Amino acid sequence: MKKLFLLDGMALIYRAYFALSKVPRLTSYGLNTGAIMGFTNTLLEVLKNQQPTHMAVVFDTAAPTNRHIEFESYKAHREEMPEDLAKSIPYIYRLIEGFNIPLITKDGYEADDIIGTLAKKAEKEGFTVYCMTPDKDFGQLVSENIFIYKPARMGNGAETLGVAEILEKWEISDVSQVIDILGLWGDAVDNIPGIPGIGEKTAKKLIQEFGSIENLIANADKLKGKLKENVINMPSRG
Repeated sequence: MKKLFLLDGMALIYRAYFALSKVPRLTSYGLNTGAIMGFTNTLLEVLKNQQPTHMAVVFDTAAPTNRHIEFESYKAHREEMPEDLAKSIPYIYRLIEGFNIPLITKDGYEADDIIGTLAKKAEKEGFTVYCMTPDKDFGQLVSENIFIYKPARMGNGAETLGVAEILEKWEISDVSQVIDILGLWGDAVDNIPGIPGIGEKTAKKLIQEFGSIENLIANADKLKGKLKENVINMPSRG
C-alpha cells in the first residue's frame, strides 16, 4: 500500500515549542532546543508507528498569498515568532534533509494549500494520504483515502480522523459542509470574521437545516430578527 504522510512543518514546530515552553531545553550556549526535540520525536513516532512509504514536510514562505492581498486583515493579529524559536528553524530544516525527506515550499501559497493539493493528486494516484495539520479547514478534504492525522500529545495517543469522525465532529451529513460552517462562524485563528451573532453552535444548526450557505441565503426570509438581517447583509463569498 502506498502511504503518504504530509506534514505541516510550522504547525508541528509551534506545537513542539509551546509544549516544552515551561521547561525549555537549553544547550550550554543558550540555544532553546525544545522545538527541535519535539519535532524530531513526532517525526520518529510517525516513521516507527505508521511506516509511511512516502513523506514530505511542507512550509509557508514569507511571500504574501492571495488571501493577504485580497483581505488586508488576514492573520494581521498574529504575534511575531519568538526569537528563540526562529533560531531553531534552520536546524529543523537540516534535520529534515538529514532524514532525506522532501521539504516543500512555494511562494504565494500556504503550506495548507500545498498539502491539500498534493493530497488530492496523490489520492488519484492510488495513495492513502494522512495530513498532519491542525487546520480545521481540512475536514472538507477528508475522503475514503484522505485522513487527518493528529500525533500523540500530553499522554494521549495519536488520532486519525476519517469521514465518519469529521461528520460526527461537525454534526453534518457531508464533509463539504465544513467550509459552510466556517464561512458562517468565521475563524479567529486567521482573523477571518463570520456573520455577527453566529458562533459554532448556530452555524451547525443552520447548515443542518439549510444544507449550505447558498441555500441559507436563498431562504433568508424564513429566518427571524437580527439573524435574518445579518444573513441578508452578509458579504459575498466571491
